[in-house]
Amino acid sequence: MASPVMDWPQPLVRQPRVAVSGAALAPGERVLAEETAVALAYDGATHAVMMASPTDLEDFALGFSLSEGVVASAEAIEEMEILSRGELGLEVRMRLAEAVGERHLRRRRAMAGPVGCGLCGLDSLKEAMRAVEPVRSPLRIWPGAVTAAMEALDAAQSLNRDARAVHATAFWRPGDGLVAIREDVGRHNALDKLAGALARAGVEGGSGVVALTSRVSVEMVQKAARLGAPVIAAISAPTALAVRTAESCGVTLVAIARGGRFEVFTGHARVIGS
Repeated sequence: MASPVMDWPQPLVRQPRVAVSGAALAPGERVLAEETAVALAYDGATHAVMMASPTDLEDFALGFSLSEGVVASAEAIEEMEILSRGELGLEVRMRLAEAVGERHLRRRRAMAGPVGCGLCGLDSLKEAMRAVEPVRSPLRIWPGAVTAAMEALDAAQSLNRDARAVHATAFWRPGDGLVAIREDVGRHNALDKLAGALARAGVEGGSGVVALTSRVSVEMVQKAARLGAPVIAAISAPTALAVRTAESCGVTLVAIARGGRFEVFTGHARVIGS
């Protein structure tokens, strides 16, 4: 669906550095994660510019479009092209199906609002906190599944293994184990990439667990819920708003999942024996 890209930045780069330990100096190199400006454009108009890892951008563009409600399915994006803008970054151009494009244009116009009215931020706040459809999945897991999902996530982080500065999001399914993993310098980007990968592969989001290497903010819950994921498991703690949002949309929120231990904040019944 995407075209070849020239001058594609690499996700990891080697950076000279001097390590200091007491009075000892040791010149050498450190592998760092690259981040690149990625412009996401629909029907010729830029919608957002994100700082992201320059990998899996087809997944990123599709997942972002799904989680932000621009499209309801992968088929609504009729064409996708990725262009290099040299040192400026990358541009992902998408052409939407006609009816979808018209709806998106109306939404953009409504969000713009009158300039200087003093209330323009209200629509943006409503957009950020828009309701998410309840997740209706019959999935039940056992406590050991949470540990298995987090261990699989940790073992599969190829970029972070070198850079130590990259987030990852994975989809783990009982009986199948790790289905997909995506990495990015941004935790939101990693989740969008995962959503796009699952959509392109035809994997039903309600069939497994979304595992995160990050804290759980409200946006992460919203994105996972739009994916249809019934369980979120994260290595770090959630915010209070994330817990309230997970409760309201029927998502089981598991956090502080480390070393075989974890805490269940919402949807306890989905974790058998919890």
